[in-house]
Amino acid sequence: MCEPSIYRDDDYADLDWDNLGFGIMPTDYMYLMKCSKGEDFEQGQLNRYGNIELGPAAGVLNYGQAVYEGTKVHRKEDGRLLLFRPEQNAIRLKFGAERMCMPSPSIDQFVDAVKQTVLANKRWVPPPGKGSLYIRPLLMGSGQILGLGAAPEYTFLVYVSPVGNYFKEGFAPLNLYVEKDFDRASRGGTGGIKSITNYAPGLKALTKAKNRGFSDVLYLDSVNRKNIEEVSSCNIQNIQNVM
Repeated sequence: MCEPSIYRDDDYADLDWDNLGFGIMPTDYMYLMKCSKGEDFEQGQLNRYGNIELGPAAGVLNYGQAVYEGTKVHRKEDGRLLLFRPEQNAIRLKFGAERMCMPSPSIDQFVDAVKQTVLANKRWVPPPGKGSLYIRPLLMGSGQILGLGAAPEYTFLVYVSPVGNYFKEGFAPLNLYVEKDFDRASRGGTGGIKSITNYAPGLKALTKAKNRGFSDVLYLDSVNRKNIEEVSSCNIQNIQNVM
C-alpha cells in the first residue's frame, strides 16, 4: 500500500525534458494485482515503484507465460492529461491472455489501474510537446510450476516511464532493413498477440540491421516473403497515390 503523494499536481520531476530518450526511468508508483488460477482478479493497489519477487520456477521465467500492452499519456497546454482509448488495450490484453491460458483483469479493472498509475505519477508526465508518459501493463504467470502448464498464480502490474521519441531520428524518415531470413510471425503462432515470447527472437535480425546502419527491421510475410508484414517495434502502413 502506498502513502499519499507529497507532490503538488503542478510539480514536475527534476529531468532534462528537452533531451528525453526512450528508456526506463524509475518513477514513484506502480500498480499490482494478483489472482490464483481459475479465479478472478480482485482489487489491486498502488505500491512504491521497485522490484517484485518471483520464485525461480515462476511460469513467466521458465515458459514465457506473459503478455503486455503499451500506450501513452500526453499533457495538453491546459494541463489536462490525454489517454487514448485504453479500453482497446484492455481488450487486446484479454485476447492475448486467453491465447496464453491466463486469467485477465476486466476492462474496467485494466482502465482503472492505468488511470491510478498515471495520476500517482503525474509529475513524470512531460510538459506539452516534450514527450509522453509511456504506460506498460504486464500480465504474467508469477506462480511456480515445474513442467509445462499454466501457472497457479498470476500478477497484473502497471508501470510508467517518461519517454521521448522511440527512434533517435525523431520524426525524420527511417532506413529499414528488409529481412529475408528471419520471420516475425507465422500462421497459427502468437504473432497476433503481444506475448513476451515474440520479441527476443527478433534481436538477432535487429542487431544485424543496426550494425549495418539501419533504424529497424522490416519483416516480410512468412509464407512467400513478398508481402510487407511489420517492423520489429511497430506496425507499418503503406499509403500510395495520395496526390
